[in-house]
Amino acid sequence: MELGAKRLGLLRELRPEAARIAVLVDPKYPLTERFVSEVRAAASAIGQQIEVLYVGSDREIETAFTTLVQRGAVALHAGIGAFLTSQREQIVALAARHRIPAIYNAREYVVAGGLMSYAPSIPDAFRQAGIYAGRILKGEKPADLPVQQSTKFEFVINLKTAKTLGLEIPDRLLALADEVIE
Repeated sequence: MELGAKRLGLLRELRPEAARIAVLVDPKYPLTERFVSEVRAAASAIGQQIEVLYVGSDREIETAFTTLVQRGAVALHAGIGAFLTSQREQIVALAARHRIPAIYNAREYVVAGGLMSYAPSIPDAFRQAGIYAGRILKGEKPADLPVQQSTKFEFVINLKTAKTLGLEIPDRLLALADEVIE
């Protein structure tokens, strides 16, 4: 769950002057409260104000963007969960319309026109799953295999979106990026 804090830090590097950053979350997703606690703690540690906005429908997403603009948020950290991922095109479009730079939890948001993402590498996760499947097929018991978490992460930046938003991506962030979409 440290990913929420990492994403907040990357967003903060992009917008160090940001007085307030909005965090979009799905209240129905089981890990949301843990995620929000982690992001609040990370924000507190760096003196960053955040505005947590809970959304569970298309209409609530629209309202959340109006709210975050009214409350002075100048950047967005899109949270986790299947609902938000399923609404990625709407979220990306609203971020563009409101000219809000955002970081997302999946590369697919950036491919859809989002600004940047920091997420576990899906190809690496599939490779790990294949290794596990091979071990099971060779006779190892699944219960005897250790639980593994992702160890490879990808940072993706969409320069076309940055240009549209009128943002200059700092060289340090470009150097950290695993992929830059132009």
